[in-house]
Amino acid sequence: MEVKPKRRNAAENGETTEDLVFATLSGNGDDLAPIVRYAFQMGRPETLLHQLKSIVKKKEVEIEELCKTHYEEFIRAVDELRGVLVDAEELKGKLSSDNFKLQEVGSALLVRLEELLGSYSIKKNVTEAIKMSETCVQMLELCAKCNDHISEGQFYPALKTIDLIEKNYLEKISVKALRIVIETRIPMIKSHIEKKVSNEFNEWLVYIRSCAKVVGQTAIGHAATARQRDDEMLERQRKAEEQSISGLGDFVYTLDFEDIDEDSVLKFDLAPLYRAYHIHTSLGIQEQFREYYSRNRMLQLKADLQISSTQPFVESYKAFFSQIAGYFIVEDRVMRTAKGLLSAERVDAMLETAVSKLTSLLEEQFSLMDSATHLLLVKDYVTLLASALRPYGYEIAPVLEAISKNQDKYHELLLEECRQQIVDVLANDLYEQMVIKKDSDYENNVISFNLQPSDIMPAFPYIATFSSTVPDVCRIVRSFIKGSVDYLSYSAHSNPFDIVKKYLDKLLTNVLTEAILDTVHSSSVGVSQAMQIAANITVLERACDFFLSYAAQLSGTPVFSVERPQANPASSIVLKTSRDAAYLALLNLVNTKIDEFMALTENISWTSEEVSANANDYINEVLIYLDTIMSAVQQILPIEAVYKVGSGVFEHISDSIFAAFLSDSVKRFNANAVMAIDNDLKVLETFADERFHSIGLSEVYEGGSFRNSLVEARQLINLLLSNQPENFTNPEIREKNYNMLDYKKVASICEKFKDSPDGIFGSLSSRNAKQSSRKKSMDMLKKRLKDFT
Repeated sequence: MEVKPKRRNAAENGETTEDLVFATLSGNGDDLAPIVRYAFQMGRPETLLHQLKSIVKKKEVEIEELCKTHYEEFIRAVDELRGVLVDAEELKGKLSSDNFKLQEVGSALLVRLEELLGSYSIKKNVTEAIKMSETCVQMLELCAKCNDHISEGQFYPALKTIDLIEKNYLEKISVKALRIVIETRIPMIKSHIEKKVSNEFNEWLVYIRSCAKVVGQTAIGHAATARQRDDEMLERQRKAEEQSISGLGDFVYTLDFEDIDEDSVLKFDLAPLYRAYHIHTSLGIQEQFREYYSRNRMLQLKADLQISSTQPFVESYKAFFSQIAGYFIVEDRVMRTAKGLLSAERVDAMLETAVSKLTSLLEEQFSLMDSATHLLLVKDYVTLLASALRPYGYEIAPVLEAISKNQDKYHELLLEECRQQIVDVLANDLYEQMVIKKDSDYENNVISFNLQPSDIMPAFPYIATFSSTVPDVCRIVRSFIKGSVDYLSYSAHSNPFDIVKKYLDKLLTNVLTEAILDTVHSSSVGVSQAMQIAANITVLERACDFFLSYAAQLSGTPVFSVERPQANPASSIVLKTSRDAAYLALLNLVNTKIDEFMALTENISWTSEEVSANANDYINEVLIYLDTIMSAVQQILPIEAVYKVGSGVFEHISDSIFAAFLSDSVKRFNANAVMAIDNDLKVLETFADERFHSIGLSEVYEGGSFRNSLVEARQLINLLLSNQPENFTNPEIREKNYNMLDYKKVASICEKFKDSPDGIFGSLSSRNAKQSSRKKSMDMLKKRLKDFT
């Protein structure tokens, strides 16, 4: 039995803990670097070296023991290795033989390979040369193609070709001389193209300015057509609304709308502009072209805004405004189609320049014009200009405001023209009632101004109550209204009716009325003329309603809204004043003629010894004249005019009788003269009553009579023939019988009333008592009147 040796203690063997750790690590094959580093750090490398030697000895012992254990296998392996060496020597010999043979064969192949590589190199160079030649040929073909494009004026394809050469060919060309030539030529070609395109664009500038006027005229013509179509539609709508409001039925009206493509109608060529802009964009100088375009177009605009110095503005305004309209229509098309060439801001700046110039120009030209027609023509064309530009987004409100500012001057000129026309009409009128022989004349002179007395067509020939002045004046007023509405329409006024009404009142008040009054007060007007003028004024008063309705109709204001009493123009009141003035002139003329017939101081024997049983001869002439006048007045003047004229004439006769007694040429008169005048007065009173009733005034003026106009003369005659004239001083009797008599006048007349001894009181001896009583009463009246005065 083997006795196991006891393990010796580490301390007994003199081993330390570090020795054990080192032994463990080396035995396990671990990394000894940390323990080595630690040994050197501790300053004990000798101990480590001793341990390493110890380990080496142990390993040698282990190897030796291992070799002893595997000795036979090792010998066997060595023998096998020797056998391998022999085989290797044989293989080496074979390889040497084979290598020699391979060298013999490979030498020829290497020569062929070098030849092949040389051929490949030549082929590569040839291929590259061919490829370069083909590139050069292609580039030269492109150059030729570019030349062809330039010669044909196809500049954009030429630039595309140049761009293709620069991008795809120029860098690939190894032929330096060719590349230099092309690089030198390209800027020259681009410069040439730019010049050619610029020349074409300059030609286009001339072309577009020349055709701008035609474009503007066409656009303004379309605006005028559209305006006419709108006016007709509004007129149909207005009539339908008025008929519907009046209860005549329900009406349906349709809106006719015609959509017109302005771009297809307004044709002008922008291709040169597009091409120039496109080519400049291709050249990379589009901003330069934009500035060039804007600068030249602005210069053209400023030139277009200069009016001709060799032609009056009223003859050139259409071409002037058409040119402006065409200019901005072209600019709108350019802005919309040539993207990026023209900005909205530049167009607005151009429009602002044009509006400012147009405003100042119109104000200047309007101040120089002396014809309402010229102002209206220019105004209409300016508003059409605004309508033509509005669809393109252009607004020229300041220009329209300039037109509105001149409305007073326009109407002043229009009023002056109407004044002259009315004066001519009044001067050329014969003041005879119009005789209308056919229905067309009746429609033109009567119905068209709502002057017809009834809706029934009269029999022809028809004798109107007015003369030719009335329809002629109505036409002048109607033309004035049309001119006023035309000027105010399509401007800054949305509803011009109130303004038209104001100027209409001026026409009727300041022009028509003054002209009529001048005619009435002229020395050439006779009784028949004054009568006819009064009749004309009466008809013109009636025509005022037509004037107002016509103004409302043209202004687009519903007629029913101006038919209220408060809507009537103030001019109708002034016409009534003129009518009264005409009545007064007529009355004065009639009274003057009556005075010629009466001539009381000559026709009356103021101290006659006899009393005629009949009226004096002069009174028959007066009655015949009065009958003629009253009949004529009754035919053409309204009933109230007949009453005014009749009352005025008889009142004048009464005043004439009274004045005859007061006349200085009548020194004295007797009762016979008073009785003669009493007979004349009775005839007049009878005639007055008969005419008052025959005319029909008694139905209108109940309780009235022409006799009332003779009351002053009647009371005087009654006083002079009274048996107790002193009763005049009795307040009650005077108020009842003599209220129209004046104390002073009666006193003067009574002083002249003296009966001579051979008078009527002296010749009737049987009536001495009565004579004496009347004479005493008269003397008493004279005394009392003398005391009173």
